[in-house]
Amino acid sequence: MILEIQTTPIDSRAVSWRPAADRGVTIVSGLRPAFRADRRGAENLERLFGDNALCVTSGQQPGLFTGPLFTLYKALSAVTLARECEAALGRPVVPVFWVAGDDHDFAEANHLAVLTGGNEVERIALPPRDPDGPSTPLYRERLGAAVASLMAALREHTPDTNFRGATLDWLARHYRPDSDMATAFGDALADLLGESGLVVFFPTHAAAKAQAAPWIIKALEHAADLDTALLARAAELESDGPVQVSIQPGNTLVMLDGEQGRDRLVIDPSGFRARRSGETFTLEQLREIASSTPERLSANVLLRPVVEAALLPTVGYVGGPGELAYYPQTAPVYDILGVTPQGVVPRWSARMIEARTRKTLDRYELRPEDLGTPDGQLESRLVGDALPDRAAQALQRMRAVLAEEFPPLVEASKQIDVTLEKPVEKARNQMDSTIDHAEKRIVARLKEHHAILLRQISAARNATFPEHKPQERVFNIVQYLAKYGPELLLDLERECAEWAKSLVST
Repeated sequence: MILEIQTTPIDSRAVSWRPAADRGVTIVSGLRPAFRADRRGAENLERLFGDNALCVTSGQQPGLFTGPLFTLYKALSAVTLARECEAALGRPVVPVFWVAGDDHDFAEANHLAVLTGGNEVERIALPPRDPDGPSTPLYRERLGAAVASLMAALREHTPDTNFRGATLDWLARHYRPDSDMATAFGDALADLLGESGLVVFFPTHAAAKAQAAPWIIKALEHAADLDTALLARAAELESDGPVQVSIQPGNTLVMLDGEQGRDRLVIDPSGFRARRSGETFTLEQLREIASSTPERLSANVLLRPVVEAALLPTVGYVGGPGELAYYPQTAPVYDILGVTPQGVVPRWSARMIEARTRKTLDRYELRPEDLGTPDGQLESRLVGDALPDRAAQALQRMRAVLAEEFPPLVEASKQIDVTLEKPVEKARNQMDSTIDHAEKRIVARLKEHHAILLRQISAARNATFPEHKPQERVFNIVQYLAKYGPELLLDLERECAEWAKSLVST
């Protein structure tokens, strides 16, 4: 096998999940311009706006060149789980990927890492933002001229195969200097997984902003109640450990694009205040903003899934570890805003083991998880400082025999002829030297073997746990597509489909 795909569950709990047959939400036609889809995805988009349709969703903030592998795994999770739900429910279920372009964390989105031909992890990144500049949402962050040099760097670090040209052409179609990070990201995903049926949703599109605005305002109208309920919910959950999302008294769940970029609205005696810029707003002024320029308003992480559940007929959201951790905190938001929660299930997780890594694992009888141990632990287990016991004991016995038997031999020699003492002692020294030389040769060769082992372990670790993190959180799909071609997507989808079958209870 050239490439081995291993499912790696991100949640240890056994999940048995049955999608709800009726969500009570009908998607409005006004949302249609906010979607992108290609090929079979375009067919699914028609089905989504037809009668009786539901959807399975996932989502992620934009990432450079489609971001880390887990982003692709989220999308494939939505694709395969939607098929299982459709079979279980007997009605159309469409996979939808939510592009969280309102996010403003540029430092998290502006880079990716690849494994070079020398088995080193190489980071490729857009220039950093001015730390004192505004927190611009990623859907308004232009890629700029620097993206061309990043494409060149990517070409340098991807293997020269029959698939590299098509892979880089796919990226170049979308990651252009004049495009923004969210559009490039979403369009590239829609293109890549169009044949799989993925539909991509841009909540930052004007059509989506207009539909979400009433829910944003409703969250502000109930800001005080939400504040009290979320603090109480956090206190309840903290009995089992720290909560994922810190709840600060007075913080609303709404973000506003203001003088300092995307800014949190907090409860203020005058109504509301932008936390960073200090701008103040009455509720009526914010209603006017929602009506005239709704693109200025967005939901924070606890409000976002509630807005999704209000806009889309979502039977299940496929989330990562962080989302699974904070979702219990959202219960009061659904309740107070009167929205029925969608189901939330852990996404598919995987790692890819290439042939050279598998060879190293098999040679040293290792599991992939062994490569995730802290530096030095695995090496210490595999490489001892001393000679192997059998060799060390043999050398020790040889020296012991010389030490015990040579003195009597010298005395016997002297009795035969006194002049034999020095030649016999010289012979003893030569034997000592021969044993020392043999030991040095063994040690030297052992060091060579150790150096090879250390290089092999280092290469395998970089391929499997780059930067001491799971592969899916660091590497991008590009290096694998360039090496293995589009068939890889089908292999990943097949593995993910097995996960989806096991998830939906029968």
